Amino acid sequence: MEVVEIWIEAEHWAPGQWTPRDDITDAIVTLNDGTRWVATFCAFEHLAALRRNSAESGECLGGKYFWASDLVLIDDTSRPSIEVVVRDMLASGEFPGAFSQCEADSDAAAG
Repeated sequence: MEVVEIWIEAEHWAPGQWTPRDDITDAIVTLNDGTRWVATFCAFEHLAALRRNSAESGECLGGKYFWASDLVLIDDTSRPSIEVVVRDMLASGEFPGAFSQCEADSDAAAG
């Protein structure tokens, strides 16, 4: 499979709202067979902020754990980093384990 398009939610945020080295964003990947797949990309540095927030709110046993479905941890959430990770996961066969396929009639933005 080949990538046709990668839609990154953070690219649609207001200017200055996205810090690729310390952020989390969803991405929708469209493949050449027409299927669309979604995952959340989280920069390693952002995990500390998630843990602090949970500690303050009491969620996840006060920050003792964190989980999310379809989560990919990454050095940064920039387009070049996401693109290289998506292509590597496709080449290695890990892609369908890390992403969920979108419903055919999904109204999620993709382009």
